[in-house]
Amino acid sequence: MTRGRFAPSPTGRMHLGNVFCALLSWLSAKSKGGEWVLRIEDLDPQRSRREYALQLMDDLQWLGLPWDGEPVWQSQRGHIYEEYLHRLTEMGLTYPCYCTRADIMATQAPHETDGRVVYKGTCRPKDVISDAENDVADTACRVPTATNHISPSIEGGVGVGLATTRLIVPDCTIPFTDGHYGQHDINLAEHCGDYIIRRKDGAWAYQLAVVVDDALMGVTEIVRGRDLLLSSPQQIHLRELLFLKRKGENGKRKTNSLTPHPSPLTPHPSPLTVNFLHHPLLCNAEGQRLCKRDKSMDLGYLRDKGTSPQEIIGLLAHLAGLTDTPAPISPQELIPLFSWDKVPTEDILLDHRITL
Repeated sequence: MTRGRFAPSPTGRMHLGNVFCALLSWLSAKSKGGEWVLRIEDLDPQRSRREYALQLMDDLQWLGLPWDGEPVWQSQRGHIYEEYLHRLTEMGLTYPCYCTRADIMATQAPHETDGRVVYKGTCRPKDVISDAENDVADTACRVPTATNHISPSIEGGVGVGLATTRLIVPDCTIPFTDGHYGQHDINLAEHCGDYIIRRKDGAWAYQLAVVVDDALMGVTEIVRGRDLLLSSPQQIHLRELLFLKRKGENGKRKTNSLTPHPSPLTPHPSPLTVNFLHHPLLCNAEGQRLCKRDKSMDLGYLRDKGTSPQEIIGLLAHLAGLTDTPAPISPQELIPLFSWDKVPTEDILLDHRITL
């Protein structure tokens, strides 16, 4: 069965871009007869607020987008992330990083990453090796490991607040197919370098938390904005490290034979694959991705002025190519009309002609 998810961060009121993502995710799962679960990504203790999360849930219900089961709160799952970080450390794949952002930016060539920051490995242990026998999934990559290395930022809690914890990534290409944007081949070393999985302040980084939660929650389909498309290879690689291993005789590597790592914490079978489906972004009149600063597009403003949920859903359905006009409609009525073939790939401009 398809199990989709919506995973917002409770740092303010939802805007139309958030609702667009929720609607497409909900329709994609429900059109296949599947489930749609809600995860509150409240990892950032400085920006996340419980009242925002409760308002978000109220908005989803008001829009006609109910979720299945109980919401999952990431802030309550630190002990789970700790276990999986410990696994990575035991595999020799983590190390502490003391670099400041200024240090990292100083290594970047002009226009090298189009806004992305590629870590150059300044703090990477000198004893990192490539282990051809390492048990990873079907990427045909040699995974570098550090011998006899323990990250002081996590071992026994010592050093938290002094260093970030980074994951060592291989210099190899991760192929994946997005269900809406097609085939991609991304080299992790060139795309991001060794990336952070725990912050200096002890907060859990996005990549580790979402990979662990998607697997343990049994998520089989991830629908999100195309600005997160290039996070997919990092998450595929990390998922393979944590939840897949090769079967082989006498410990020898054997291709195309994958099994999930056993975990007493898993309430659902960890799917061996997950389908990624990214959608175009809603942009304001200046062509910028909608954000919480676009107050005229947030649900607080729209609900206060008397806009109905059917009007909001009707407009978003029309922008998604599901209907010919932006006439009011409910999410339930859209289920038989939904198809990813109708959804555009180009970003969508919300200009002065579009009003609610």
